[in-house]
Amino acid sequence: MSLTSSATLEKWVGRTREVEDIVTPRLLASFEATLGSHVIRNDEAPPGLHWCLAPDIADSRELGADGHAAKGGFLPPVPLPRRMWAGSDIRFLAPIRGGDTIRRRSVLSAVEEKQGRTGPLTFVTVRHEFANAAGPVVEEDQIIVYRASEPSAAVPEQPPGSRTVTTHERIVDVDPVLLFRYSALTFNGHRIHYDAPYATGVEHYPGLVIHGPLQATLLMNFAAIVAGQAPRRFSFRGVRPAIGPQTLLLSGTARGKNEMEMDVRASDGHVTVKATAQW
Repeated sequence: MSLTSSATLEKWVGRTREVEDIVTPRLLASFEATLGSHVIRNDEAPPGLHWCLAPDIADSRELGADGHAAKGGFLPPVPLPRRMWAGSDIRFLAPIRGGDTIRRRSVLSAVEEKQGRTGPLTFVTVRHEFANAAGPVVEEDQIIVYRASEPSAAVPEQPPGSRTVTTHERIVDVDPVLLFRYSALTFNGHRIHYDAPYATGVEHYPGLVIHGPLQATLLMNFAAIVAGQAPRRFSFRGVRPAIGPQTLLLSGTARGKNEMEMDVRASDGHVTVKATAQW
């Protein structure tokens, strides 16, 4: 039985939060230095930089054991303890540039409880709207999933699916320094990304977890490098955790003139993220 009823969680729907930030030279330089050759460089901010702007900032005394802000503020008090970024649908409406003042307005738009293969799940959807002085620049529907601390039923390990022929590929080496620097860029305190004893001993991962949005950022920039311009729309979903350090394979296959199907594969051959880029 849930410690918090569905009716109580539904009361969080409609909650809003507004935060303001500035695209500083230091942020741009830090983002580009962290991603190195994997980021597209021109007079616009690279795709994915918006995840570094106006992050949720909580006092250290307000953090939960996992390093996130304790639930029950903007996000609902979901009783399930483990939180992951399940995916996002992003619309890029106008460029973000250095020096812009960005206001992010977030609205909690949905809470949905489901039964998964490994136990109960709660999905929380948040609509983020980013704007500069000229108007909207990014819209995003982010899905957060909460699950139990340990699966209630073991799911047999599935072999990796067969690989199809892809148009474009790129190798990315992910080490603990990259994970730490990306956590710092996004002010993400979730300990699974930098605290190996916590990740393995408490959340029962086999190692440090590679951020879903980091993998999505790598794919977005890969797509932009291939096409010569950033996508106008990008959607991604996490398929399974990617554990670091390891080498990831980014793949993209053109679907017509204005679309690319993309994915990330771990070194064991399993797909960790699926995505679609559109121009």
